[in-house]
Amino acid sequence: MKNNYVLIDYENVQPKSLALLNGHPFTVMVFVGANQEKLPFELVASLQSLGDKAEYVKIGGNGSNALDFHIAFYIGQIAARDPDAYFHIISKDTGFDPLIRHLKDRKIYAQREKDLAEIPLLRISSATSSEEKIAAIVKNLATRGHSRPRKVATLRNTINALFTKTLDDAELTRLMELLRQKKYIVIDKENVTYRPPITHTKDAEA
Repeated sequence: MKNNYVLIDYENVQPKSLALLNGHPFTVMVFVGANQEKLPFELVASLQSLGDKAEYVKIGGNGSNALDFHIAFYIGQIAARDPDAYFHIISKDTGFDPLIRHLKDRKIYAQREKDLAEIPLLRISSATSSEEKIAAIVKNLATRGHSRPRKVATLRNTINALFTKTLDDAELTRLMELLRQKKYIVIDKENVTYRPPITHTKDAEA
């Protein structure tokens, strides 16, 4: 299983608590601006509860992109020692998107989410209805690029793995059929191809 790193741009997004991350295999880094002197008690307490899996990074200077550069530096540093890591940048700042595209071009897994609850693993673990599960599956497949499963059996196994192998055959079949009905996937015998929003319109698979 990939190591998941959550890097929070606290100048841009201020979660009151990190309780959503409890029980999940995340390493958390909260990047705090030079002028941010106070943090909510709930945030501090939930961060401390994660022990050595969490830390603060206090930015030493000011500047419009100072915190962004710090996050980029730490991603590079971690990726050098853990090339299979998966990075979740929590920020509403679209300025991170070119960095994420570059990381993906270098085969480094990275995604920007506007809120902790958007992290795919958390969406999946909290999904109960079929619609929530389909949304979580689609989001996960969209991040996989050209490494998406090409065979029906492999896709079924991938979906079951997303839900920590808790789905029975009947539910897997139902979810696969929903994906097909919604035209997110096309099944031809044992082969699978994908459609938007899993693929981008410009590179949708034939």
